[in-house]
Amino acid sequence: METIVFDIGETLVRDDRHWSSWANWLGVPPHTVSALVGAAVVQGRDCADALRVLRPDMDVSEAYHARAAAGRGEHLDETDLYPDVRPALAELRALGLRVVVAGDRTARAGELLRALDLPADLVVTSEEWGVAKPDREFFTRVLEVSGASPEATLYVGDHPADDLFPAKSSGLRAAHIRRGPYGHWWADHPDVVETADWRISALTELPALLGGRRKVLTGPPEQPAPPERSPAACEQPGT
Repeated sequence: METIVFDIGETLVRDDRHWSSWANWLGVPPHTVSALVGAAVVQGRDCADALRVLRPDMDVSEAYHARAAAGRGEHLDETDLYPDVRPALAELRALGLRVVVAGDRTARAGELLRALDLPADLVVTSEEWGVAKPDREFFTRVLEVSGASPEATLYVGDHPADDLFPAKSSGLRAAHIRRGPYGHWWADHPDVVETADWRISALTELPALLGGRRKVLTGPPEQPAPPERSPAACEQPGT
């Protein structure tokens, strides 16, 4: 490996604040939104469906911008990062690897992430690129900024349909992280097990695993097919 590229939501950044802000905006308890998001994840659906259950006629993208206009837009600070982010990224860079952060987020989220001064060579979002996952063009852009061949570029993410499968179909290597609702629920699905070059539970596992064999975990026998749709509301509007 020469370059490691990281997804953002539920790979580097916790989505607690994101869903709590939606609950506050809609005037419902945070647990209600979390439970509905969980139901969407288990069914392999777009997690924006959780919001549509509460407000069937709501345009999620319009509502997002309305929240921002009302001064209740997105916020990101150090407390939103998973605790293994800084040590893992710093160790990978110390090994001489190029570290890139590229995921489905707004341009504003990109500004906030760059302000955190992560140990990364580049931080960029889908809105800044004008294309979102799982579009193949997104991963074409990933390879452009990677500076390495597809075989020497690893994409790390939690969502099978948005991260793992399109990265592999674009020729990249891929690591699936058991993190967040999608990452946990689909971690042991046969398609994920078969497709992922590595499966991890923490980012700090990466430095030791990159030179070793595929990590295989055990899990429950049968589950339905992984989600096929992009969870746009999970990652926030990105195009």
